[in-house]
Amino acid sequence: MAAANHCIVTEFFLAGLSENQKVQLPLFLLFVAIYLITVAGNLGMIALIGISSHLHTPMYYFLSSLSFIDFCQSTVVTPKMLVSLLTKKNIISYSGCMVQLYFFISFGTAECYTLAVMAYDRYVAICNPLRYNVTMSYQIYSSLISGVYIYAVFCASVNTGFIIRIQFCKLNVINHYFCDLLPLLKLACSNTYINEILILFFGSVNICVPMLTVITSYIFIIASILRIRSSEGKFKAFSTCSSHISAVAILYGSTAFTYLQPSSVSLVDQGKVSSVFYTTVVPMLNPLIYSLRNKDVTLALKRILEQKRLYVSRSRVKIIN
Repeated sequence: MAAANHCIVTEFFLAGLSENQKVQLPLFLLFVAIYLITVAGNLGMIALIGISSHLHTPMYYFLSSLSFIDFCQSTVVTPKMLVSLLTKKNIISYSGCMVQLYFFISFGTAECYTLAVMAYDRYVAICNPLRYNVTMSYQIYSSLISGVYIYAVFCASVNTGFIIRIQFCKLNVINHYFCDLLPLLKLACSNTYINEILILFFGSVNICVPMLTVITSYIFIIASILRIRSSEGKFKAFSTCSSHISAVAILYGSTAFTYLQPSSVSLVDQGKVSSVFYTTVVPMLNPLIYSLRNKDVTLALKRILEQKRLYVSRSRVKIIN
């Protein structure tokens, strides 16, 4: 091949979740239900925060950003996975595969850092409540959100850019249900040393930096809560970050799940299981966690529902009259 970025392969075949035909229809119905809940939950959360004026605070702007990321992350992967469960050969073009990979990396990276930023927000709110409005001003929290997306785009651009330089030939079956970095590297017929170094570098940074931020923030938060004398005050302070703790545990727990599988399970199967949890289940659970365990969100939802009921009842009275 003359050019380094020349590619013989013009399309890939996605192997999908399972080759067992008996389980594909039940899996399809399951993931359709999960995707619909994900879309409704995350878009509903974004709309609720936008409509409710008392939720217009940095904490809920970060939550709105997280819901947007979860919706996009699920939409990038799930529809193509559903197609693979219904068709014998799920084909994706080379360009389509690169686009899917790019957005998957972008939103995955953005989610990790958004949770880290939310941990910092809780640290400021609990440890320095009098300076919260100054520390978390509009300029600062908008800069934090922008910084998360800019870095996520940079990370995805670098990784995808170097994947495009790889030569793929003959083998074009991706043993996965979407285009991911490691399954793609297994199909390469050129040197992938730089790609492996980049995956190791960005993977380490994108796991360690958010985790250290979260852990450090909660060390100070717990120390501050322990200094509160009343048990009611401790509970109130802890309740403001309990939803975030659950979201962090689920996200990083799904990553650790890969390494907690029994040795009899192959690495490919581990990757598929953990990826399914991360790309479909976690985006569905996050809005449920924040709506069920957050009093402000449930209160805002009740107010909107009551307003709608009042509007409907008034409309009926006008029609009768």
